[in-house]
Amino acid sequence: MDLAYNEEYEAFRAEVQQFLKENKSKAPKGRAGWGNPDEESKAWQQLLIKHGYAARTIPKEYGGYGAEPDILKNHIIAEEFANAKVRPGHSGDARLVPVVLELGTEEQKHALVGPTIRGEMTWCQGYSEPGSGSDLASLSTKAVLEGDEWVINGQKIWTSGAQYADMCFCLVRTEPDAPKHKGISYLIFTMDTPGIEVRPLVTMTGEAIFNETFFTDVRVPKEQIIGKRGEGWFVANATLKHERGSLGDPNQLEARFRALVSILKNEKIDGKPLIEMPLYRDQLVRLQARMLSMKYNGMRILTASNNNKEPGLPRWIVKLVGCELNHQMAALAIDAMGELGVLYDESPYLRDYGMWQRNYMLDLGLIIGGGTAQIQKNMIGERALGLPKEPKLKAS
Repeated sequence: MDLAYNEEYEAFRAEVQQFLKENKSKAPKGRAGWGNPDEESKAWQQLLIKHGYAARTIPKEYGGYGAEPDILKNHIIAEEFANAKVRPGHSGDARLVPVVLELGTEEQKHALVGPTIRGEMTWCQGYSEPGSGSDLASLSTKAVLEGDEWVINGQKIWTSGAQYADMCFCLVRTEPDAPKHKGISYLIFTMDTPGIEVRPLVTMTGEAIFNETFFTDVRVPKEQIIGKRGEGWFVANATLKHERGSLGDPNQLEARFRALVSILKNEKIDGKPLIEMPLYRDQLVRLQARMLSMKYNGMRILTASNNNKEPGLPRWIVKLVGCELNHQMAALAIDAMGELGVLYDESPYLRDYGMWQRNYMLDLGLIIGGGTAQIQKNMIGERALGLPKEPKLKAS
């Protein structure tokens, strides 16, 4: 990969820098919340889409900017937003939008992508169930077709943001006699549909990020399905691919590392910045090496994707390494803050709006969520490296 910047790219960098200079004050302040975007966030998102700094490669006819894929320009945008400490834009729901663009109908693309990337339509994911954790394909929530409607009954758990979401994309069993991986369909529906009950689950962050979601005779029009009936497992894996990628986003890792460097420069012991102390500096350098390796791994994935090739092993490691690295950076930041590192909620002495304390606990959960670290290692070994599966003990 040639990472040299010619005149075209240097001119583009200057354009991004000028945009940030003129518009940085319009960016939302503080950390991102879990509720629906407020008007300030929506306005910022639409400004970014207009200039091509969010939803950059999504076609204009679906509400995006419509640019051709360009790895270096994407990297310049991420780098300059990180340098300016400005929250970057997004492509709406990073799990759903790519799947709709890849597998949805034209009607679904026009109806769903634009409102989602503008923050006008928010989503939750109905995947995990109490009785089918790591073995997602064993799910039992069912949908029966009655006339022109699916009738859904069952339960989901760990449904992130369900209490706020406008819409849900949900895996349900529609072919009870088919093998478990072939009897699943991928339905979408509004969260105010009669028969849906959401019960928040408070985590150790003190927030209700996750939820239990119950479905009792929930009726959904039969055309509200992504892909074909009974082929939802294929659609689900496409979604999980994007979800796991977003959980270890190298651009977010780099932005967090820069914030960590700032903490170590500003926190002092006996008037000496922590970054000048070997104990802290050595830990920081080790984290920097891992962050940079993930950054270049991300470029390999982008290169393969832009050439319509499957990235292979580089894609498989993103979620595992990214979540663990995020947690380790938060741990060093908390250690560096000393007694201030244990503060939480609304203390006037909080650093970075309490981001580090919250992320330390949240990232620990994400090492488990979206597929535990142990499951991720099994998948890497078996699917990416071709190693034999673990032997199963026979029941005695």
